[in-house]
Order: sequence, then C-alpha cells, then structure tokens
Amino acid sequence: MEVYKFGGASLKNASAIQNVASIIKHKGNRLLVVVSAMGKTTNALERLVALAFNQQNFDSTLHEISTYHHQVMAELGIGNAGFTARIQAQFDELKKAATSQGEYDFIYDQVVAQGETLSSLILNEYLGQLGLKPAWIDARDYIKTDATWREGKVDWENSRMHIQGLKKILQNQPIITQGFMGSTADKKTTTLGREGSDYSAAIFASCLSAKSVTIWKDVPGVMSADPKRLPSAVVFDELPYQEAAEMTYYGASVIHPKTIKPLANANIPLFVKNFDDTSLPGTRIYACKVYKLPPLIVFKDNQCLISCKVTDYSFVNEDQMGYIFQMLSQHDVRINVMQNSAITFSFCVDYREPKILKLIEALSKKFEVYYNTGLTLITVKNYDAATFAEYRNRPGVLIEQTSRSTLQVLVRL
Repeated sequence: MEVYKFGGASLKNASAIQNVASIIKHKGNRLLVVVSAMGKTTNALERLVALAFNQQNFDSTLHEISTYHHQVMAELGIGNAGFTARIQAQFDELKKAATSQGEYDFIYDQVVAQGETLSSLILNEYLGQLGLKPAWIDARDYIKTDATWREGKVDWENSRMHIQGLKKILQNQPIITQGFMGSTADKKTTTLGREGSDYSAAIFASCLSAKSVTIWKDVPGVMSADPKRLPSAVVFDELPYQEAAEMTYYGASVIHPKTIKPLANANIPLFVKNFDDTSLPGTRIYACKVYKLPPLIVFKDNQCLISCKVTDYSFVNEDQMGYIFQMLSQHDVRINVMQNSAITFSFCVDYREPKILKLIEALSKKFEVYYNTGLTLITVKNYDAATFAEYRNRPGVLIEQTSRSTLQVLVRL
C-alpha cells in the first residue's frame, strides 16, 4: 500500500479538490490519503485563536472560514442536508473550543486542528459522490502523543498498535484522514508542529510498512531554493535521506523536519511531486548517494536573536550555558544558530511570541537579556565560491557562521 499527502494548496478550491480526486481515483484501493486544511484555513484559524484568547470578537473570522468551506461544498455539489449538518457540528465544536479555558497553546491545538477535519470530510464526501466509497477515519484515534501542545511527541508503540488495525480496511477501500493532529491518552487534541501533515503521512507509512509516501505540492519537486525568492532554483531528481533531513533542519519548507527519520528507518522512499502536472518525475528521496549537489539556499523568516550578557563581567562559563539550555528545554524552544563571546551568549530562534517572551523573562533572572525580532536566517548548504561571497557580504548581518559545507547568516532584510 501507499500513502499520499495533499497540502492546503492542492485543496484550495473546488477545482483543486476535483484534481486531487482524479489522482486518488486513478490509484484506487490500498491507498491512505492524508490531507491538510484547505487553502489558507490554518492561517485564518490562528487569527481566530488569537482573537478568542484575547477576549476579542472573532465572529467575522469564523464567518469567513465557514463561508469559504460552504462555497466549496456548493461548487462540488455536496450540500445535502445531512452532510451540511455534520459540517455545522464541526463549526459548533470549533467555536466551543475557541472559548474554552486553558493556556494559549492548548486552545490553539483544539481549534486549529479543525481545519484538517473539515477538509478531510469534504474530500471524503466528494469521493463518495464519485462512487469511490472511501473510509474516513479520525487521525486522533490512531496517532497518540504526549501533552506537549503544538509539538506533540508521538507515542510510537501505542500509535503503531492502533494504526496496524487499518490494514484490513485498506484491502478493500482507500482511507481519508487528517494530517497535523493526534491525541493524548485522555483524548485531548494535539498538533504535531506547523505544517505537520507530512510527518503524519510518515507516521502512518512507517506503522503500515508502506511501499512509499508521495507528497503532492505546487512545485515540481524539491528545489535548491524557494522559486518565489530565487527564480533560478533547480529541481533535485533524487536526494539521500540525510541530505533531505539536513535541508529540513535548516528550514526548507518543502518537507516537515520530522518526516524523514521514520521513513529512513523503515527504508520507505519519499516522492515529492507536482499535483498540477502528474507526469513530472518530481524528486525521489531514498537511500542513495548523489555527488556534487548544487548549493541549497534556505530563507527562514520570523527569527529572533536573543543575547544573554553576564552581569558581573565574568566570562560565560559552562554553568551559565547550562542554565540557558535548561531554560530552552523547559520552554520547548529550539536554537537555529548560536554564537558566544567572552561575556555574551547569543542564539537565534523562531519567534513564537508568547513562548519566547516567557523564555526571555526566565533568562532575565540571571542575565542582561537583549533581543531583536523580524530577522531572517539564510543558510547556504553545499556552497560554492560565488554563493559564499554573495551571502556572506550581505548588508545587515548580525551573526555569521561557516563550516566546511554550510554558511549561515542572520540578517535584517
């Protein structure tokens, strides 16, 4: 069996969903399909959560999301009374979750995961109308995690036990399910990290010993840079698992960072293909060796530079660095690049405002803390002389680090 994953761009409107349906129908049974939320729904739900958490009116945002989904349903001709009532029940659940009590990240998970539920229900209903008769499942019944909100850590043993029960269904029907989400032991919704639907596909594939995973994108494959930023970017025909994993670590958005490990461990190839032109070969990621890869250039926006300066003019030592890393671990924050001088330790992280401000508050108990936001981390992997000179000499560089194969610069663009 195989696993397909379709992202938001491939489900953004009725014609896009019809295209996805044709890809699925061509494949037939023994296929598990993982879907993201439609279009920019996740962004809209994030806005809704922020409004609700700050006790502001979110009715217009909710109306916008509801209208969008109902319009797509109408264009697909799946607006019968029973299905419409089911979709309305999802929106009622969404509104209830938005006004529930709890910390921000907990409420975020309960609300934002609804986007995947809505898209999977709509796709499943449309496929049923075409006569395909897929089985819809709730991913939360199968992917089990701890209670780390927004970054749920998978309980692999428990998840595998549940997921292997799907093999019997797959003998006769394709399965439609959601990416991005799981649930705790007490059935609270968790999410697996932004853009985590790729990871969901890898979890299902690993637990089912799938033949392959295909991620369907709006690009012709894995590229050497974001073509919207660098139109000269080229497509990789094939990549080793390790190279792909390092690309995602540095922030290449074409694949979620956690996707590669479970596939590599199970030796399951990953294909990245274009949903607009299925005849394109795309990129194959598997256990291979590729020599002389072109430079890979990754732009990672919304970065924050935090600098911790010792207050007594002593040097930064192991105990002080240990405290910094302890606070990073407690606040579940990952460093993207770091640098230290005699009395200052500086590091760059993704700027998730509530979490980062709490981290800064904790660090301020022992250090003078300074921070800058609105920065971009540029990573050039497998650099050559031309790309090294171009990116190293950019204006506004705050941090620069170089290894044998990788250049990283943190800049204010």
